[in-house]
Amino acid sequence: MTVTLSDIQQAAGRIEPYAHRTPIMTNKSLNEQAEAQVFLKCENLQKVGAFKFRGATNAVFSLSDEEAKRGVCAHSSGNHAQALALAAKLRGIPAYIVMPGNAPQVKKDAVAGYGGQITFCEPTLEARENMLDSIRIDTGASVVHPYNDERVIAGQGTAALELLAEVPDLDVIITPVGGGGLLSGTSIAATETKKGIRVIAGEPEMADDAFRSMQAGAIIPSVNPKTIADGLLTSLGTLTFPIIQKRVEQIVTVSEQGIIDAMKFVWERAKIVIEPSAAVAVGVLWEKKIDLRGLKVGVVLSGGNVDFGKLPWL
Repeated sequence: MTVTLSDIQQAAGRIEPYAHRTPIMTNKSLNEQAEAQVFLKCENLQKVGAFKFRGATNAVFSLSDEEAKRGVCAHSSGNHAQALALAAKLRGIPAYIVMPGNAPQVKKDAVAGYGGQITFCEPTLEARENMLDSIRIDTGASVVHPYNDERVIAGQGTAALELLAEVPDLDVIITPVGGGGLLSGTSIAATETKKGIRVIAGEPEMADDAFRSMQAGAIIPSVNPKTIADGLLTSLGTLTFPIIQKRVEQIVTVSEQGIIDAMKFVWERAKIVIEPSAAVAVGVLWEKKIDLRGLKVGVVLSGGNVDFGKLPWL
């Protein structure tokens, strides 16, 4: 089974009472810098400060009442943990979140604030997966993967539906890519809604496993990535990769300096608070490795969860 446009349209209806229809912003300085007409889909203004709320909410509200009463579970130290905790709270069901003990305190507090029941573990993938499995067996909760889940992919695709509903004549849509949930959902929504639209992803040069996977025609795992775009450290999933292979024109890598410069520019000129992972998509326009001059370009600003004590240009 793969995700269809109909799945994304149904997800849009399902999440509509809960998710924000985020604004689309333009900025003259950014248009001049990019030599293109740029439309920014502001998922930094989504609930929990990131697009992840869309996928988590679609997954939670797709469950039958019987499944839902046992709750949901996931291992995540990032935006997915907060998104799932809030979505579960809105449905009135438990969310069991496995987090590494060394996760930033601000993220622990956010998940707890949304009502997530946190279990801490060692900061290894094996420890996280083992702990999650034990919680699933003990509680009967449904696992909601951050990206390798059809319900999540469909939910993430709703941002592109909204973008194209407001700006139907886009030539290109750019998103960042980590595990590929946003990119795969966007690529289905975009290519099934508008014939000939180009879908492009930005990825940090220092975490370029998706770029290398596309070149190789097989998933190349992310090994020890070192980038300020900490939302883009994961490898592509078995569900997301085939969709991306089929529907995404190319993945463009962005330097660390390009990510910082793009982020700072959007903060200063557009007055939009974005996190480094969102700046990677803007970085594709910033570094001009590909020619998008004169085109109408939609950019999904994936999130705005920033540690203000660690701004990359300070």
